[in-house]
Amino acid sequence: MFTLPPLPYDYAALEPFIDTETMRIHHTKHHAAYVQNLNDALKGRDELLDTDIFDLIGSLKKIPAELQTRVRNQGGGHLNHSLFWKLMAPKPAKAPSHSLMSLIKKNFRDFKTFQEEFSATAMGRFGSGWVWLVVHGRKLEVVDTVNQDSPLSLGLSPILALDVWEHAYYLRYQNRRAEYIDAWWNVVNWEEVENLYTQALKKKKTK
Repeated sequence: MFTLPPLPYDYAALEPFIDTETMRIHHTKHHAAYVQNLNDALKGRDELLDTDIFDLIGSLKKIPAELQTRVRNQGGGHLNHSLFWKLMAPKPAKAPSHSLMSLIKKNFRDFKTFQEEFSATAMGRFGSGWVWLVVHGRKLEVVDTVNQDSPLSLGLSPILALDVWEHAYYLRYQNRRAEYIDAWWNVVNWEEVENLYTQALKKKKTK
């Protein structure tokens, strides 16, 4: 049985960049609904209900065909949001650590170029979806996915995520997605990004 994880900070902790009410609704309504819908979709399938959400979404093609769409949508929503909350923090470091910064520069020339590519991808994501920094092999890439699709289903390891569904920003920013994206950079939890990168490399070594 899947459960709604608590936020690692208060709903107001990301002010003024992401407002309190958006965080409250996003977590207790939107994320909670994905969890409930996923449990409903897998009712009676204990072997799937007991599977780690990362393994479930990472092995989507192994799930019975009649369940795949619901698991991709509802399970993806649960997984994506679970990552998203941890990838933000109140008063985080302003920039990645030296080792992560070096990696970003190696893959994107410099940090500014990386931010510009990530933000441009976020602006270019038509409709609802997510933007990601992923590990592909040993390289870093920026990709986007539609709705609640996860890079894990594509064999990629996500280490940074930005939700560009309108419910993630509309209360404060209305249709001004660019302002939301610019504000979000102020709460990126670079320590968790580096942690996820390290985990991704360890998993690749064990395969």
